[in-house]
Amino acid sequence: MSFLADHIRAMHGYTYGEQPSDRSVIKLNTNENPFPPSPAIRETLVNLDLEELRRYPDATSLVLREHIAARFGLTSGQVLITNGGDEAIRLVATACLTRNDVMVSSEPGYSLYPVIANVLNARWLPMELGHDFRPDSEAARRCIGQRARLVCIPNPNAPSGVLLTAQEVDAFAARFRGPLLIDEAYVDFIEPALKHDLVPLLARHRNLLLLRTFSKGYSLAGARVGYLLGEESFIEELATKVRDSYNVNCISQIVALAAFGDQEHARKTWEVVRLERQRVSDVLRERGFNVPDSQANFVLPQRRDKASLGDTYERLRDSNILVRYFKTTRLYDRLRVTIGTRTQNDAFLKAL
Repeated sequence: MSFLADHIRAMHGYTYGEQPSDRSVIKLNTNENPFPPSPAIRETLVNLDLEELRRYPDATSLVLREHIAARFGLTSGQVLITNGGDEAIRLVATACLTRNDVMVSSEPGYSLYPVIANVLNARWLPMELGHDFRPDSEAARRCIGQRARLVCIPNPNAPSGVLLTAQEVDAFAARFRGPLLIDEAYVDFIEPALKHDLVPLLARHRNLLLLRTFSKGYSLAGARVGYLLGEESFIEELATKVRDSYNVNCISQIVALAAFGDQEHARKTWEVVRLERQRVSDVLRERGFNVPDSQANFVLPQRRDKASLGDTYERLRDSNILVRYFKTTRLYDRLRVTIGTRTQNDAFLKAL
């Protein structure tokens, strides 16, 4: 006998990347920043008043919201702090979807989207990407035809790292008038020369939400802090109607604030990752792999003969090197490889 609702019992849950306890394992499977967070965090934690742990945290993360808003030229009411980016996705889906409503997300894409749709007893439909990992010009029209209530697009795309331009997102948001969540988890690793910035689009599209996280660019995956940017009334309803009470603990709030305040440190790590991303991509191409141009902190090499890379994944694992392998029709001949330190990347390339 099961105590679960029928739709929960029938669904498949999210499969997360392996998290080994052995620190000698070279971990290139979950897109973590390979460098430590800002040293300012240590001082922040040393000076933590233990009285703060006795009390509930600021329910709205106001100070952190104000700093983020100031950085992007927004009001604090346009910022919602969440327990990692995943909570942001769940909040938006919970607010926008009811039973049998349609959520559409990029495919290949982040596999949590269909899981959340299933939890809500909604329907998930894929936005099939082309061989270049981009939606075609008719994608927004198809979403309308499918009566989508919510569209989620990771940008840069995961697992490819391919980036949609601001012009492409602008056109999609203008055509699809329902809630459009652009998941910018990897935005910090985009080449500055591209001058990519979606924040100005918020003034043009009330239906647009931007998701960002401290997990990747700020090396705070363990702290679980993310945030949404959007139109003020939209953000207010998410904050007051569907957000959990005290959703971000006091330690995570002050750690994120310290990291956000040290932009110099963060930007240095981003630049090293970009340089290593280019180097690793060049080596892989020289060795006969197809590698999409990534603007994230990972690459997606593909065998040119389209043969499976499952055995290669297992061989790397036996060598204490973890990468991500997706045994799907679209990705069986590819590996998603997080960009690590130069030493880690060299070990991967040697073992490959």
